[in-house]
Amino acid sequence: MRKSYFLISVTIAILGMMSCDKNLDVIPTQSIEQDASLQTPRDIEAYLIGCYDGIQGTNANGNTFAGGFQYTSELLGHTQLGEVRFAGTFANLLELITKTTTTINSTAEDQWVRAYTVINRCNTVIANIDKADPAKKTRIEAEALFLRGALYFELTRLYAKQWGDGDNNTNPAIPLILSPTKVVSDESSQPRASVAAVYTQAIADLTKAGAGLPASNSVYATRGAAYGMLARLHLQQGDYAKARAAADSVISGNRYRLVTPFSAAFNTKLYNGGANPAEYIFAVQTSDQDGFNGMNTFFSTTLSAIPGTAGRGDIRILAAHKTQYDANDDRGKFFIKPTATSSNEFTNKFIDRFGNVVVLRLAEMYLIRAESNFRLNESRGDTPLNDINRLRTRANATPLTSSQLTLDAILKERRLELAFEGHRLHDIKRAKGTVGTLPWNDNKLVLPVPQREIDVNKKLTQNPGY
Repeated sequence: MRKSYFLISVTIAILGMMSCDKNLDVIPTQSIEQDASLQTPRDIEAYLIGCYDGIQGTNANGNTFAGGFQYTSELLGHTQLGEVRFAGTFANLLELITKTTTTINSTAEDQWVRAYTVINRCNTVIANIDKADPAKKTRIEAEALFLRGALYFELTRLYAKQWGDGDNNTNPAIPLILSPTKVVSDESSQPRASVAAVYTQAIADLTKAGAGLPASNSVYATRGAAYGMLARLHLQQGDYAKARAAADSVISGNRYRLVTPFSAAFNTKLYNGGANPAEYIFAVQTSDQDGFNGMNTFFSTTLSAIPGTAGRGDIRILAAHKTQYDANDDRGKFFIKPTATSSNEFTNKFIDRFGNVVVLRLAEMYLIRAESNFRLNESRGDTPLNDINRLRTRANATPLTSSQLTLDAILKERRLELAFEGHRLHDIKRAKGTVGTLPWNDNKLVLPVPQREIDVNKKLTQNPGY
C-alpha cells in the first residue's frame, strides 16, 4: 500500500501549501468544508485511501473490521468458562463476555465512532465522485459504497435487534446518513433508522458496488467482496435463495481457492510474506508501519519460539471447544501453548502480530451455499454434501455421508471452520439459539447506543435494558 501513503502525503502537502497564503484566516474545525480539499482526481483517490485507512484501526484494539467487530461478536456470543475464558484486565471486554455491558463501554463507543468516521469519508467520496478520473469513477464510487454498505450492515447486527425479532420496520437500528456531514450541529443530528431501512440501504450499496467493482483490485474491495458481503447479509436475514446466489457467484467466479493445508489461511506476515492467501476475498491490511490487528491483541500471546508473535493473551481456548473436533481434524489441532508446560491455550489463527485481518474468505461462501441449498432442498452450484466435504477434506477430517448431513451438522461445520473469526453471536441469533442461559433475542446480546452519542444527539433513543 506504498502508493496509498504517497497519495495521502501528497494531498496533505498540497493542503499545507494552500493554507500558507492565508494562515490567519482560520475557520472553526467544525465548519470546514471537505469539498475545499477535493478538487482534483488525485484528491478523490487519496480520500478513498483514507476510507480504507479508517478500518485499519487507530490502536491495538483494531476497531471495526480490523478486529473490533469480530472479537465483539465472539465475546458476546460466548460465556465465561464455557468454550473460552477471558483472563484480561480490560473492564470493557469483561463486560461483553459477562453480559454486563454499560452505556459507557469503550468498545461500544469506539466501534460506533470509528465506523461513522469512515462512513462520513465514504459519503464525501460519493458526493464528489464527479471530480474523479472518468476512467476510474465507477470503481472508486463502488469501493466507497462497499465500505459504507458493509459498515451499516455490521453496525446494525451489533446495535439493533436481529432481523425478524419483532417488526423490522419499526425496530430502531442506527442513524442512516447518506451525505457528508460538513458542519456538526443540532441540525446534522439524525434519529435511528429502522432495521429494515438500514438493511435496504446496505443491500443497495453492496449491489451497486458489486456491479461497479472489478474482479481483481489489488488488496482493495473487489466484485467478490461485495457479493460475499451480500451473501452474509442475506443469510442473516434468512433469505436463503439470495444468500446462495451471492455465495455461488463468488465461488463460480474462480478468483479464489481453498489453500492447503488449513494453517496456510492464517498469519499472513509470518507465513505468506504479508500477502493475502488465495482464499481471502477481503482482508484489512496490516503492516509493521500501519494498522493494528485487534484479533492478535486479544486472542494471542507472545511465543518465544516464534519471532513476530505478540498479543495480550486475554482470550484463552478451553477444552469444551476443542472436544467438538474429530480426532484427525487439523482444525482441532490448530491451537498453541506459550510453553509445553503452560495450562493456557490459544487459537493459532492470530499469532501473527502484523498479520492481515481476514473479513471474508472462500470457506464461508461454501458454508453459506451449503446451508442455503440444504434449507431450500436444492443443489444449485453443487450439493450441500460436496460443499461441506470440501472443507472437511481440506482439514483432513473424515468426510460426512449423506445420512450424516443434517442442518445441525452444517451449522456445526460452520462453527468449527470459522471459529473465533467473528461469526459466533450472529449465528446464534439467526439460528435462535442461546448464549449460556440467555435466549438469542435477549437485550443483553445487543450493544447499547453509546451514552456520549445520546448526550450530544437528542434524537437518539437507547436500546431496551440499558
